[in-house]
This record gives sequence, C-alpha cells and structure tokens, in this order.
Amino acid sequence: MTHILAIDQGTTSSRAILFNEGLSPIATAQEEFAQHFPQSGWVEHDVDDIWATTAGTCRAAIERAGLTPSDIAAIGITNQRETTIVWDRTTGKPVHRAIVWQDRRTAQTCRALRDAGHEDMITDRTGLLLDPYFSGTKLAWILDNVDGARAKAENGELLFGTVDCYLIWKLTGGKTHATDATNAARTLLYDIRKGRWSQTICDLLNVPMSMLPEVRDCAADFGTTRTDLFGREIPILGVAGDQQAATVGQACFAPGMMKSTYGTGCFALLNTGDEPVRSQNRLLTTIAYQFDGKPTYALEGSIFIAGAVVQWLRDGLKIIREASETQTLSDRADPHQNVILVPAFTGLGAPYWQPDCRGAIYGLTRNSGPAEFARAALESVGFQTRDLLEAMTADWASADARQVLRVDGGMSASAWAMQFLADIIGAPVDRPKVLETTALGAAWLAGMQAGIYPDQAGFAEGWALDQRFEPAMDATARDEKYAAWKRAVEATMSV
Repeated sequence: MTHILAIDQGTTSSRAILFNEGLSPIATAQEEFAQHFPQSGWVEHDVDDIWATTAGTCRAAIERAGLTPSDIAAIGITNQRETTIVWDRTTGKPVHRAIVWQDRRTAQTCRALRDAGHEDMITDRTGLLLDPYFSGTKLAWILDNVDGARAKAENGELLFGTVDCYLIWKLTGGKTHATDATNAARTLLYDIRKGRWSQTICDLLNVPMSMLPEVRDCAADFGTTRTDLFGREIPILGVAGDQQAATVGQACFAPGMMKSTYGTGCFALLNTGDEPVRSQNRLLTTIAYQFDGKPTYALEGSIFIAGAVVQWLRDGLKIIREASETQTLSDRADPHQNVILVPAFTGLGAPYWQPDCRGAIYGLTRNSGPAEFARAALESVGFQTRDLLEAMTADWASADARQVLRVDGGMSASAWAMQFLADIIGAPVDRPKVLETTALGAAWLAGMQAGIYPDQAGFAEGWALDQRFEPAMDATARDEKYAAWKRAVEATMSV
C-alpha cells in the first residue's frame, strides 16, 4: 500500500488523482457537473452531483492506474471552500442544493449585520469580513427559507458541513461528522484564535451548534471508507480547503512565502507564521494549515473571477473554443488599444469587497475585437493579483514586495498570462513542475500521516521549478497600466 488517492472536489468538476510513493501523479479522472443559477447572483450545486462525480472519479482513477484498492494506503481530500450543505442526520438527504461560495444571496443580511455593528467582533474572532462569500450566512439562509429546516435543526436532526465534511460523512457511511481547521476557518463561525466554534456568532446568526462538525488537524484520522465503495476500507488521513492545500503543495511552510492559485477564482496566500495578522486592507486572516493542534496563519486575498473569465470568453461571448486560444489571440491584440476588463461578474473580492458590483469593459474602440477581449481577460487576472500583493505588503511589515510568487492552477499553464503577471507585479513568478499542487497538498497530508511521505522539510526539498518568469516590462509602463486599472475599478464601483 504505497499509493495515495487525492480527491479534489472543485467548483465546476470533481477529480481524483492517484499519487505513487514518489509523490508523482500516475492517473487522473475528472468529471464536470452542472452549475445552477436560479436568480441573478445565486449559484447552486446539486449535492447528489457532487457525491456522484466524486465517487465515480475515484473508481475511474483507480481503474486507469491499473491498481486495486489494496494498493491505496490512504485518501486525502481537498475541496471548494465555503460552499454550504445541510443534510438530514438520519437519511443523509440534503434539505437544499449546495449554496456555492460564489453565491451573493445573503448580501443584504451581511449589510444588516454590518450596519448593526457586528463586523468588528466577527473579524476579530474569525479573521473574515461580513460578506456573502462565507458559509455562515448561507447556512442561516437555508434554515430560514427551507420549510421545516429550522425546527429540525433545533431538534438536532440536521447537520451542516462544507464540501469536505459532507464527503467525509458519505465516504464513512455517516460515521464521521468532521472537518479540518482550514475549512472551519472559512465558515464565519469558527474562532481561529481559540480554535473552537464561536457560541456568540452562532447565536447571532441563530445557528444551532449541534449542527456543526468536529474540527481536526489537516493531517488526522477522519475515519475509513465504507467497504462497499471500493471493496475495502481505506482510511481518510488528510483534509484541507483547496487554497490551503495548494499552499501546502507549494511547500510554503516558511513565514513570508506566497502562492497564488488560478482556478475558477484566484487566491493568494502569504504565510505569516504562528500569529494571526489583522489586515488593515480588507484581506482575510485565515489558517494556512494545522498540525498537532497548532495552527499556522496566513493573510489571504480572494479574487472571485480568474479562470472563469476565460470560460466567459468561451461560453458567453463564444469567441474561443479552447482556453489555450486566449494566448494566441492576446499576441495578436492591437498594442495601441488599452481595453480593460473588470470581471466583477459576481461582485469584487479583496481588497474591495463589493458584492453588488458587476463587470464592466473600458477603452473600447471601433477596432476592438476578440483579440483585445482575450488580452484584457488575461490581464485582468494580473491586475487583480497585484491588488492583493500590494495589500499584503502593506499589512505585514515582514512581507517583501519583491518576494517570489509561486503559482499553480489551470491558468498558470499560460506562459502569456504568467509573463504579464510577473511584469505587472514587478517580481519573479515561479511555476512548479507539478501544477496540480492542490491535489498534491492533499496527497502529501494523507501520505505523511500514513508514514509514506516525508515530513515538511523533506517535502519542501522536493519542490521542483518548471519555469521562472522574470519581469520585463518598463517600470513606467507598469505603473501607467496599473493606474488605468485602478481608475477602471473605481468607475465600476461607482455605477
């Protein structure tokens, strides 16, 4: 048993990746599932789709690797964070579709809580801001809007969990209702300083604490899978939210190290060590990972739309058929045009936190076309990343604006996008050989706990560089382009 099965349950698809004893991926299975948009700003997933695609891809990956379940030592799980699921403790049936992290339906609730003066207390305890992004107000919405849900919850009949928690519950046949510290830290209900659920915030949101899972370390015993799923019981030994798993997968174990992951959204984390740093620039204070009951903290900046802007070019505007076409189009864009896209399709994340803001395009001319749109889409990701890094360096005196940024995720495969990123932030960008660092992080957590993989120091030594992108843009041009972006954001927020 020298292999680890990593489950990477994402926003638009579920994946399973098998890693061998050398931490190399040997087989992958992936399956997309439907996105539901019942109203403007609402985003939902069918919970059965999440489970079916997860279980199906696990079986497919094992088969493609030519392995049997007896070859698998453990399972690691990483997941889309903040997405909220409530289910019946006895039947396992969800009471509502999963409300996705992108969903903005509780914006008014957050505004009312902010106006009532609760944000400072919530931020002090959770490290988060009052925004619909997080799970707490989504959970409250389900209890308030699903017939009979509140009464059942108060009777102890309903359970709450983020996606990792629900998958653990399903995998173990309902024997384990648990999450890890990184996912708990994204719920708006968890005191990251005291390491426990906050009774005060639960009372404020009218959430019964009986619904909440047990919180464990990232590398811990989360139970074993049902025998009927894979033919034998397999222990679940590692869990982390997707961005924290990527931080681990990038071996960002030293304070000051930064990574940025480009998936549906973009998420940058800066390791700040043993002490939580309170942001003065509307970043989030979160748990990067937790071992032996001791959390390591991070500053995080969240961008809601990164890779999703390329999906919009493909599915919305239909000007590309494959994501890779954006690079070719961008090379053909008119250098004399300065088209700027502010992709606030579901609001603006850090450091602006404007949930009601919507996207806009500036600088269009009669000659603007697909090439200019593609370039503006890729550049928007670089601009938003610079927003985050500038806020981070302002928040933490030890941060270095010239610090190397480690990148991963699907969009990091675009050399054009990564070169522009290096140009606009004015710092080196390092892309690792293993781009699937989220799954890698989950695999390492489980494998380390199983005794197969090395400790932190040994894992960090094995991190391998694929390509470094050095900034090549003139400093004056860099500042002019970024100033134009800032003006575009201001104009967008003023509409």
